[in-house]
Amino acid sequence: MSSVPERSEIDAEYKWDLESIYATDDEWEDAYEAVSERLDDLRDYEGRATEDGETLLAVLELRDEIMREVSQIVSYARMRKDENTADQHYQGLATRGMSLSSDASSAASFIEPEIQSLDREELDAMVESTDGLGEYDHYLDDVIRMSDHTRSAEVENVLAELGEVTGAAGDIYGMLLNADMEFPTVEKPDGEAVEITQDNLTTLLKNPDREFRETVYEGFFDRLGEMHNTIGTAYENSVKADVKLARIRGYDTAREAAMDGPNVPAAVYDNLVDTVRDNLDKLHRHAELKRASLGVDELRMWDVYMPMTETETPEVSYEEATDHVVTALDALGDDYQSRVADGLDSRWVDVYETQNKRSGAYSAGTYDTQPFILMNWQDDISSMFTLAHELGHSLHSQLTSEAQPYVYGDYEIFVAEVASTVNETLLTHHLLETVEDPTFRRHVLNEYLERFRSTLYRQTMFADFEHQAHQVVEEGGALTPQKADEIYGDLKAEFYEPAVVDDRIAREWSRIPHFYRAYYVYQYSTGISAAVALADRILEEGEPAVEDYRRFLESGSREYPLDLLDIAGVDMSSPEPIQRALDVYDEYLDEMETLVRE
Repeated sequence: MSSVPERSEIDAEYKWDLESIYATDDEWEDAYEAVSERLDDLRDYEGRATEDGETLLAVLELRDEIMREVSQIVSYARMRKDENTADQHYQGLATRGMSLSSDASSAASFIEPEIQSLDREELDAMVESTDGLGEYDHYLDDVIRMSDHTRSAEVENVLAELGEVTGAAGDIYGMLLNADMEFPTVEKPDGEAVEITQDNLTTLLKNPDREFRETVYEGFFDRLGEMHNTIGTAYENSVKADVKLARIRGYDTAREAAMDGPNVPAAVYDNLVDTVRDNLDKLHRHAELKRASLGVDELRMWDVYMPMTETETPEVSYEEATDHVVTALDALGDDYQSRVADGLDSRWVDVYETQNKRSGAYSAGTYDTQPFILMNWQDDISSMFTLAHELGHSLHSQLTSEAQPYVYGDYEIFVAEVASTVNETLLTHHLLETVEDPTFRRHVLNEYLERFRSTLYRQTMFADFEHQAHQVVEEGGALTPQKADEIYGDLKAEFYEPAVVDDRIAREWSRIPHFYRAYYVYQYSTGISAAVALADRILEEGEPAVEDYRRFLESGSREYPLDLLDIAGVDMSSPEPIQRALDVYDEYLDEMETLVRE
């Protein structure tokens, strides 16, 4: 019987090096106690933060010092918990870390309301007369910009204290799916038994045996359906929290609140949804091409992940994948490429799926640490692309941290998905240019088409779903599990028109953890659109384009997202990059259709 290994069975070279943050849990405890004691030092500035420029600078620097340490405490505990979501000790550390983060936010909550009590002229005078305060100029502009939606210091303190409570629905959902729920074990066509997990579901749905795929599909979604009401209640409360917090801050909608933070116009969201909807014929063409390649009368939901190839995906070991990825990133220059290679040799990556490990993949780390990447490696082309994706995030973080002060040492999600998808695009180009094996090439082309489908189309569909879900609550309706099914099922039928949409797939929304971060998923779609334009420019123009892209990666949050992308050479206020990406998708469909019809 196939089983997911215990963590102790994995060699150290395939585990991330969390000891580089804190060598022991005792060191974590010491750091926790030390920063906890500094919170009162921050609170002592309340009521006098803006009495003069020197005081304002002092309080901002103290806040940044505290938050830098808090971020390390939280990150270490969270990643330890993610190694084994059933580990009670690290669940406890993660909970304490989040509480500390909430306390720190509460202690600092007076700062921005006090800054907003000044007019721009007073603030400018402080900046001009105080050495070092000018470094905070863009930050101060952003604080003033948000004046109409910042509440009194007392209210801000209460909101900060409630932070971990308002996010509880997502935490409960995560524990339910990652630690408590067990999905069925099914017998593969060769007789091997395998347990369905969140991570291997897609891989199992690529098995050539259609009856087996149907068994996997029904088993997974039927088990998910047993928790339908629980998950539905968690999601409804998450949406309610989004709506109520937006109203408390004076926004008309949760979308307005979510997009105002990074200063992204709502028109960007609407451009995306409208442009993708206008191009659903391309997705329908992909679905019909897939049906023809499979030789079936109807495309069913358990067929959607099947590659348009005659064989299972070639096995790609982790070592083979790292070689391909490093070589592909030569287009971004020697320094970028060597950083990736060094990181892979320095235990940035926690590679393999293990018992109770958090599902999915992500890039993590803090301003003061090396990057860390969580993977659940499946020995396939998809895992290779995921590794390239997460390395894009990691290099973006590393370059930003080195080039920017802490206040600008992070970046908005809107631009984060650009760096990750540029890496995917360059990997695709490299593989199609250099790999001669026709089977491998066809799988690479299929993988890239699937990433277009799952990123540009599927994430836009997700974005449409969550916007409609929030509108139900904003209009006073009840977002029951059945209502969520109705919204999602209608969208699935529209987006996948040539396929048969059954009742089970209407529950698919309940397996998407990103819905617990309001208005997050659309940025995957805008990200791939910007990335296609940037990768094309890098490959066509070479060094000048690489230099602009590097400046973008090093800028962190020193500018607003649309301004940062303008530095790199793309205008996301226009639907043009989205349409360009959709046209590239269509071009790749042409190539795949030729292969399928041969």
